[in-house]
Formats: sequence, structure tokens, C-alpha cells
Amino acid sequence: MSVVETTPQNTSAQKRRSLRSWTFRIGVFLVLFHLCIAILTIFWTPYDPMGMTGGRLEGPSWAHWLGTDRLGRDYLTLVMIGSRIALLVGFGAIAIGAAIGVTIGLLAAFATRFLDDVLAAALDIMIAFPVLLIAMLVVAASSEASLFTAILALGIAMSSIIARLTRILVKQVLQKDFITASRISGTSWGGIVRQHILPNIWPTMAVNFALQFSVAIIAEASLSYLGLGAPLPNTSWGRLLQEAQGTVYTAPLGAIAPGVALVTLVIGINLFADGLRDIADPTRGATR
Repeated sequence: MSVVETTPQNTSAQKRRSLRSWTFRIGVFLVLFHLCIAILTIFWTPYDPMGMTGGRLEGPSWAHWLGTDRLGRDYLTLVMIGSRIALLVGFGAIAIGAAIGVTIGLLAAFATRFLDDVLAAALDIMIAFPVLLIAMLVVAASSEASLFTAILALGIAMSSIIARLTRILVKQVLQKDFITASRISGTSWGGIVRQHILPNIWPTMAVNFALQFSVAIIAEASLSYLGLGAPLPNTSWGRLLQEAQGTVYTAPLGAIAPGVALVTLVIGINLFADGLRDIADPTRGATR
């Protein structure tokens, strides 16, 4: 019978793998928790989100677990709907950003040297501006603020980051020998993109999408806090924080509840993204 020697290095590596496993599980749990709440609000909420079901700024009670806001609306209902708004904005912004960014990134990777340099310079200029600033400019340029406008603005703002990463990854794949072999065998560029490029870049892109997801949620909350987000009845966490700033001392739950909800969702997404990174690169954990 062979005996496996346990060294301090092996024990340390096992602890790191166990920790990453638990953090990934926590991330999945937090994301699924908010996702379940978001889906639940489509069919049921404790109260009508716009209904004044209690007195102004009531404290927690059996009727209103988180109390009421300054208009007498049930605060638990508003925070629950905030989960739906946050996830809807995140998914929508990533979908738009990915559609634009991946397309531009592929075009830049396959373009001529001059066009590639022009697109790369344009992307670097856009990335130099914060996502929130670009989103604010897009919202300000629109005729009126709406949920779709906020999603579109964030998607456009994030597309440059996605495009730049796509361009880099595609150029790396194009240098591989199997791309040359595919071209010699007569495979079209469209077939190469479908069969080789997209399957090879998707693990890294998936991690980036998860990270950009949390950026979109924070940016939307910031837009709503500044009054540039989705209007009522879309009760964004940022709007709830903005409305609660005047009553933070008399009704602190008005600021604590949406803040905690926002932080837990962002932390969950980041932990989930870290787990995806380990899955995409199994050698990453062994080298740390």
C-alpha cells in the first residue's frame, strides 16, 4: 500500500481549493437568491408597490417587515422589486454590450492593419471614459429617462471594454497552428469563427461578462440615485437610496435595506465570476 505524503504545500493548496469552492457556492447562492426574488415579484409581491398601505415612515412590524417609506409604501415590496430591476438591467446591458462589443472586436481582429489601428485607438479612447459617465451622456441625449434607455446606455458604455478584450483574444487564437490548418483545408472565415474562435474565447469572455454584470448593476443604481435612471414605478435600489437620504436618521432601514441588497448581489456576482475564472483556467489555482 502506498502512502501519500502530506506536505505543507499540498495542505495549503487543498485549503485554497476548498476556500474557492465555498466562495463559489456562496456566490451562486446569493445570485440565485436574488434571481428567485426577481422572478417571484413578477407574479406576487406582499403589497402593491405603488399602494400606500401604511403610515408614513413606520417601523418594522408584522404587517410591514421593513416598515414603510415616506409615502406609506411597503418597503419590503420596493426592495424586492429592486432585485428584478437590477437583474433586468444587468442582463439587458450585457446582451447589448456583448452584441456590439463582440461584433466590433471580431471586425477589428480580421480588419486590415490600418483599420485595426483606427478601431483600437477608438476603443482606447472610449475606455478612458468611465462607464457611468458614458451612460450619463447617452441618457442625457435621449428624449426621456426610461428603463430601456438606462439599459441601452449601459450596454453602449460597456461595449468598448468587451470589444477590446474580444479583439485581443481573437488575435491570439488566429496565431494558432490549427487556424492555418483549417484555412488550408478550405474552411471559410465564418466557419473558423464558429468552430474555433468562439469556442476558444468564450471561457474568458464569460468571466468578463460576469464582472461587467456587476458593473452594470452599480452603474444603474448610480444613475437612479442621480435621477437619471428608470422612472416610477421602477423602484431601483439607487432611487430608494436617494429617497431615503433625507430620513436616514428617523428611518435608517430605508437606506440600509437597499444598500445591503445591492452589496450582496454585487458580492455574489463577483464570487461567481471568480469561480468561473477557476473553471476556465484550472491551472490558476495550482500556481497561487
